[in-house]
Amino acid sequence: MIVTVPLRAAFGVAALISVACAATEVRADDASPWQQDSHSAVRLLAGSRSGAVLLGGIAFQLQDGWKTYWRTPGDSGVPPRFDFSKSDNVDAVTVMWPAPRQFDDGAGGTSLGYKHQVVLPLRIVAKNPDKPLVLRAEINYAVCEKLCVPVEAKAELAFASVASTEDAALSEALNAVPKPANIGDATPVTIRDVKRDGNNVLVDVAAPDTKDLSLFVEGPTPDWALPVPKLVAHAPPGVKRFSFELDGLPPGAKADGAALKLTLVGGDKSYEFNINLN
Repeated sequence: MIVTVPLRAAFGVAALISVACAATEVRADDASPWQQDSHSAVRLLAGSRSGAVLLGGIAFQLQDGWKTYWRTPGDSGVPPRFDFSKSDNVDAVTVMWPAPRQFDDGAGGTSLGYKHQVVLPLRIVAKNPDKPLVLRAEINYAVCEKLCVPVEAKAELAFASVASTEDAALSEALNAVPKPANIGDATPVTIRDVKRDGNNVLVDVAAPDTKDLSLFVEGPTPDWALPVPKLVAHAPPGVKRFSFELDGLPPGAKADGAALKLTLVGGDKSYEFNINLN
């Protein structure tokens, strides 16, 4: 079983060990040992064990000035990839993504991701809830300052605690994942309307008193590479308007009827809207 995403600290005073060579062992703790490279560290977290569906997490810590990427990296970057196929008693793993932030990529574009630290929650389905479960992860990601450095890490962790010490951290990470919403919902920030004018898409957003506002768009398949929407200078009264071009479609793909995911982030609130482009 492989979970992938499309292409596009706890640092000690001792010398850091290359994650490509680091060995891990199965532990009955609630977090695996940190796997460290020169600029970042990563480990697994286990939530309380109860029933067939478990909550876990992948925790990243990054040195100041370094970042890693969201599932869609924006104009440049490489998002993480995960392989859980060597796990014991695991039927499926779903990676959930806290709302990203946007950064200048240094080349005139915008990249999407995380700085400092982030926990990606994991929804883990056990094959048999009454048997031991060990999550093994091969983690490939990039950390970037001015240049990007690829990192490979391996970690494993047994889920054994009836009451995990990581439950609070995992709950906080889960709360940072954008919530499903529909256009026009009465949420603190919401999408009012989506219009298409030829190759240009306009998205009107209601966000009272929200200065830190971002909109991200994803296509129906990983090989779509749509640009990051930009705020336009003039918008109808009461709304903020974003615009993006229908560029970056894979060969042969058509925009008519395409299923798009729009992620709206305003302050500490974030929502996901699934639409079909008319």
